[in-house]
Amino acid sequence: METLIMIRYPLALATLLLSLLFSLTVQAAPERSPDELIRHSVETLTGQIEGRRDHFANNMDELEALVDDSLDEIADFRYIGASVMGRYFANATPQQRSRFVETFRQTLIDTYAKGLVTFDYRELRVLDAQRAQRHEDQASVDMEVVAEDGTVYPVSYSLRLSGGEWRVVNVIVNGINLGLTFRNQFDQAMRDNARDYDAVIDGWSPEVGVEELEQGA
Repeated sequence: METLIMIRYPLALATLLLSLLFSLTVQAAPERSPDELIRHSVETLTGQIEGRRDHFANNMDELEALVDDSLDEIADFRYIGASVMGRYFANATPQQRSRFVETFRQTLIDTYAKGLVTFDYRELRVLDAQRAQRHEDQASVDMEVVAEDGTVYPVSYSLRLSGGEWRVVNVIVNGINLGLTFRNQFDQAMRDNARDYDAVIDGWSPEVGVEELEQGA
């Protein structure tokens, strides 16, 4: 399977936000609220790249290593991989599940690193007023990304409490549910490849529709 990735302005926004999503350091005490975790972690990550975008753009291996370290610390890739595979996860072999998780992880590292040096933003702000939690182990945190041209992109992070720690598991950018988008892509790839797991995993590459991100939901 081949998937065309169009690296344009809105896609760069998506990859930036996804990199922030999975690069959040959430090892603080669980009594810390989800919005405090997001605010602290976003500020920490942006502080690491602020003023060094040109350097990282010319040294992508360093930026990828930074993203890789962050991913390794906090991401529950089995949960994420199972969610993206959706209904196909149950029938996959343990080896196929593990291979997809690693493939998905590597594509995220590569794509997110590009997004961090591609999208020009003026401000990232976590909103003061947050929605009340419906469940004790689930939460949403809303923020906004202000681009250099003044365009405001609404963002919503989904978190779940796992092992006493809050972990981000999904993000909605400008009304587009990226977790659902990737799941639909996996489903389409399975149908296009006669449910050949190995072929789909070998050809996997995440795609975010440019028109979708521009128009929102």
